Amino acid sequence: MAEHKKKLLQGNEACVEGAIYAGCKFYAGYPITPSTEIAEGLSVRLPKIGGKFIQMEDEIASIAAAIGGSLAGLKSLTATSGPGFSLKQEGLGYACIAEIPLVIINVMRGGPSTGYPTGPSQADIMQAKWGTHGDHPAIALTPAYVQEILTETVRAFNLSEKYRTPVIVLYDEIIGHMREPITIPEPGELEVIDREKVTCPPDEYFPYDERFEVPPLAPFGTGYRYHVTGLNHKKDGFPTNDSKQINENNLRIMRKIENHKAEIWKNEEVSLKDADVAVFSIGSTARSANFAVKAAREAGIKAGLLRPLTIWPFPDAAVKELAKRVKAIIVPELNLGQMVLEVERCAGGACKVEGIHRVDGEPITPAQILEIIKKHAK
Repeated sequence: MAEHKKKLLQGNEACVEGAIYAGCKFYAGYPITPSTEIAEGLSVRLPKIGGKFIQMEDEIASIAAAIGGSLAGLKSLTATSGPGFSLKQEGLGYACIAEIPLVIINVMRGGPSTGYPTGPSQADIMQAKWGTHGDHPAIALTPAYVQEILTETVRAFNLSEKYRTPVIVLYDEIIGHMREPITIPEPGELEVIDREKVTCPPDEYFPYDERFEVPPLAPFGTGYRYHVTGLNHKKDGFPTNDSKQINENNLRIMRKIENHKAEIWKNEEVSLKDADVAVFSIGSTARSANFAVKAAREAGIKAGLLRPLTIWPFPDAAVKELAKRVKAIIVPELNLGQMVLEVERCAGGACKVEGIHRVDGEPITPAQILEIIKKHAK
């Protein structure tokens, strides 16, 4: 078996492996560059394991169908890019208020609108948090390596099932289409979490029972009848105009994430213990940053890298602590400034914060980052 564990896979192909490993049994999507290989892969793999694949007429229908698959008890996935992610926002908000487990893969590309379909971008970071209206929980994961796409896809399903909420996996076109040798984990090697089962009889079941931080979700078709709506609702799922009930429901769906941020956060730290200058970056840009940090160290500059694998909830505590120890935090990102403002907020003036931005469809190079590291190291 050992010689078969290694595979040379594209990032999107690794996403397929991660979804299968996590127990995904339903995919609904619409092909869109640069995420299409996910749909292609799952269209072949899911029928072989008793799962279902359906190509929908558009992105709105895709997320709606995935929501339905999840309500029927199947771990469900949809994948998209750029303008497709914009179209999914209404469904994403519905999944948030109705507390429906769901994983959305967004392989980021240049924009706005149709933009640059085959070019990389990291401009959906704020959309992942605030793309749908109203106050709502947000979990978004940001892998930077092909192996991580597999493991973070598994983690996305775990978080979605555990907290009964949609989870977004954000990576850019470069990682999605890059090929790297990866190890396919054996069954049981990675933790796989399934949603909590309902133990009470149907006549005692409430899908939004306020006694639970995360109420168990009964699959449709198993004898449990309840209402699902995008309106504010009572514990039985039917709409309510009661302001006290509305307030408590809204606060609870936020609390179930806010109270567990420490369990959701995941960061990689590279050479940060004695760093004078730090870099904060995600995805393909973090790979350039890692190279730049190593080059700076070879030049005698104490540089380090903080790479979040969870961008939402934002890693406030890690940035705040880091800002107290370094002269500057450099934030390279393939947009015109989305993460840098969050880093400034968390740093609270304790150190300098400088962004490096690029939106021409080309990656940020290690040389660009190294140049700014040297400036702040003086």
